[in-house]
Amino acid sequence: MRTPRVLALGMATLVLVGACSSGGTPAPSAAPSTAASTTPASTAPSTAPASAAAKADIRIGSDNFYESKLMGEIYAQVLEKAGYKVERKFGLGSRQERIPTMDAGQIDLVAEYVGSGLGFYDKTKITGDGQANADALQAAIKSKGLTVLGISPGQDQNAFAVRAETATSMGLAKMSDLAAHQADIKWGLPSDCDTNPLCKGALVEYGITYPPAKRTPLDACSVPMAQALQGKAIDLAEFCSTQPAIAQFGFVLLDDDKKTQPAENIAPIVRDDYLAKVDAAAFKALLDAASAKVTTELLTTMGQDIDVNHKDVAEVAKAFLTSQGL
Repeated sequence: MRTPRVLALGMATLVLVGACSSGGTPAPSAAPSTAASTTPASTAPSTAPASAAAKADIRIGSDNFYESKLMGEIYAQVLEKAGYKVERKFGLGSRQERIPTMDAGQIDLVAEYVGSGLGFYDKTKITGDGQANADALQAAIKSKGLTVLGISPGQDQNAFAVRAETATSMGLAKMSDLAAHQADIKWGLPSDCDTNPLCKGALVEYGITYPPAKRTPLDACSVPMAQALQGKAIDLAEFCSTQPAIAQFGFVLLDDDKKTQPAENIAPIVRDDYLAKVDAAAFKALLDAASAKVTTELLTTMGQDIDVNHKDVAEVAKAFLTSQGL
């Protein structure tokens, strides 16, 4: 979502058009990072590149929703197991807030949804093909000194959902059905929707302007968004398609019949200046192996553990990695 990912309107398990891009689960508590041990410069030739054993401290960030934090935690634990020292900087905000933080060199790695990530730079290039989106995203951020690593087979698209009774009373099954009822709907949208091409831009394609007086700003893909929809404070919410609340409360996901949302496979983005400090091939292999195990089904299951069963993000990440032999 996850707008959190730029507002998404996708289709995974429980997201509505709008983000995947965002979430309300607290960031996992983690012991403070300690400085990584490094080999004194005098023991290695000054002209030598980073050795295979080089494991520089790394700062991993995330957006402010549970799934972004979960993916950040998965990558953090994989690297810690391999001997890296990790500093977690989770819950940085929406993509619009997180990208400047990474550009400024304050974080080294973040998990990104390749469709929404690409849409942030050029919405005309987003497609329904995850690898194509990742390749185009790489081209868009190459000049910023950033590298996109391997994508996950699973994805979490942005999506819009309504309560079952609202879908029945208004005859809502697809996004195109919303325009005729937009003045009667209380909208739950992320605060960055106006500047998110996959949120406002997608809604405009459906002829929707979401009246300001009937809009409540809430993080997409978050517990507060789901609670507001269930409690009838809003009538329509932006979710992530893998969000557990959709099945938990019987919400109806509206079909993105104009296909406004891109493929949202997940991939780590890492700063090139960090890769220059380590064995880049070995580093990439570690994270690619983890990403390769992340399916849409597992994203949904892990989301239920966090959002519904209230398990700690770090605990869920560890259980996933253990079950996958990582």
